[in-house]
Amino acid sequence: MTTRNEPLRAAILGATGTVGQRFVTLLAGHPWFELTAVAASERSAGKLYRDAATWIQTRPIDDAVAAMPVRTIDELMDRDFDIVFSALDASVARDVEPRFARRCLVVTNASAHRMDADVPLVVPEVNPDHLSLLSPPEDGKALPAGIVANPNCSTIGLVLALKPLADAFGFERISVVTLQAVSGAGLPGISSYQILDNVIPWISSEEEKLEIETGKILGRAAGGTIEPAEVAVSAQCNRVPVVDGHTLCISVDLKGEPAMEDVREAWRTFRAEPQERGLPSAPAQPIVYLGDDEPPQARVHRDLGHGMTTSIGRLRECPILGYRFVALSHNTLRGAAGGALLAAELAVARCGRRAA
Repeated sequence: MTTRNEPLRAAILGATGTVGQRFVTLLAGHPWFELTAVAASERSAGKLYRDAATWIQTRPIDDAVAAMPVRTIDELMDRDFDIVFSALDASVARDVEPRFARRCLVVTNASAHRMDADVPLVVPEVNPDHLSLLSPPEDGKALPAGIVANPNCSTIGLVLALKPLADAFGFERISVVTLQAVSGAGLPGISSYQILDNVIPWISSEEEKLEIETGKILGRAAGGTIEPAEVAVSAQCNRVPVVDGHTLCISVDLKGEPAMEDVREAWRTFRAEPQERGLPSAPAQPIVYLGDDEPPQARVHRDLGHGMTTSIGRLRECPILGYRFVALSHNTLRGAAGGALLAAELAVARCGRRAA
């Protein structure tokens, strides 16, 4: 268990959007991090957070955060933080995040730097060793400077489901079809006229992210970079009229032709470093196998483990790739702010000077 002497000073960039709001709720009362500043666009700057954010969370805004003034990003550049959580659009994050990363740790949900050779793309239960790409903290700093990237929300659910199978059996080919919630489109999102009574079988850049990020995450850290895993991923992505929760229909060619019970057991027994360290945001069970006849459903299962558990069900034989199953992951918790926060906790535990 990692303990803290005093909270680490945190800021949120892009604090008024969907993921920014999730960061706000998750940081309220966090035992390691203290939210000290929020930043958003010029049109929100100068307002109190309660007035700037179109609040869509079921949990009320923390009173202290509600009364915070929203700053511009430039206003935060000269302030000292231990860690910055970024919920920026990728087009803004590309230039902004490296400026903060010269002075503190940036944990980002944006896609801008995910595939940079020196940036760890981390799902804490899957590839914690990739944090070795970060340099040690400088003298007087609690955390290393640099960027840690959170993967695409669908990629996270995919690699969590695949990690136990990779460790136990190995594979080379994956086919995945996603049914993705509307919250993944952010605010203001998709209009009701577009999504009600409809399925949209295309999400910009989503299939490409699944296909390239998976190899990096399942790859090997060596020599200050990542050697991607040799795995072929075929992805097809769909937007569906569900608020939260991405469903993934996955087929995989497991090596060694394992028995079905061996596959179930790999999921049931899976635990990883976040669970061993007792990190604050880590679910007790990162994966729950529901059963062969019980597929995960967004409305029923997305909040398992406070939204941090991936649920799996309906394992059966696949006539093309060996085995197929259905997985479900909460896209704005495990797939966005919650996953980034867990990665930050892991960075504190692994790389921070004040970890114990």
